[in-house]
Amino acid sequence: MSKDQPQTPQRIVIDGVALETDRNAAGTGVTFCFTERLGGVSEAPYASLNLGRMTGDDPARVETNVARLLGAVGAADLADRLVRPRQVHGDRIACLTPRSPEVPAWLSDGCDGVVCTLPDVPVLLVFADCVPVVLVAPGGFAVVHSGWRGTIAGIAGLAADRLAESCACDPSRIAAYVGPHIATASYEVSPELCERFVARFGAGCVPTERHLDLSFAVAQCLVEHGVPRDRVIDAGLDTFTNTDRFFSHRAEHGLTGRHGAFAVMRRPEAPATSGAKE
Repeated sequence: MSKDQPQTPQRIVIDGVALETDRNAAGTGVTFCFTERLGGVSEAPYASLNLGRMTGDDPARVETNVARLLGAVGAADLADRLVRPRQVHGDRIACLTPRSPEVPAWLSDGCDGVVCTLPDVPVLLVFADCVPVVLVAPGGFAVVHSGWRGTIAGIAGLAADRLAESCACDPSRIAAYVGPHIATASYEVSPELCERFVARFGAGCVPTERHLDLSFAVAQCLVEHGVPRDRVIDAGLDTFTNTDRFFSHRAEHGLTGRHGAFAVMRRPEAPATSGAKE
């Protein structure tokens, strides 16, 4: 198997923090992970590694949790460079590149995707049923929040376009990782919304009446934008039925925390993450 072929993320635990990651990240040099809710300091109903600042949790506990995540992935030294946009369920994407290295002032107004080709600039977005997507390519990455609004707007495909452009690579070299999100059997929606998705992505995204398959739609969108289907890797984890491991807005009736999708591209001289244990 080629070293640049993406693999299904595997669960690891580092200093009590549980993560899903492909350690090789398709040979791109990017470190990424999807977090679980384990390993933090927040108390119920946010227990325990809540990374969401807009949840009602104690802000000091959230910042401690973020610090624990950064420590687990070997990026504690980059805390002051962490990019954490305000997420608004849209399709706006920020691009951090050598030509535009500054974090845009409008990030606090809201965006749901960050493309980054700068070394040592970590990015974190948070979730509780919506679809986390991490794209990696030689020279950069993107982290995307794809709720149903962002999915139907094609945010994952837009991010793939901008990542390919920023890295000056063909989109066929992008690897896409789809993280834990609400699964089809758990996601009943209105007939009207089903009709909109079928019109956009085909009948495959509504395999049973009123149940929406967001990961199918995300994958279809990425393929339309040139990412090969065999390079779209779904972690296959349902947040709704696994609230012992993940936060679920729907299962927990809106009173819950947020897990995360994180990525960073370290400079070659940066120390590698160590100390991982199963």
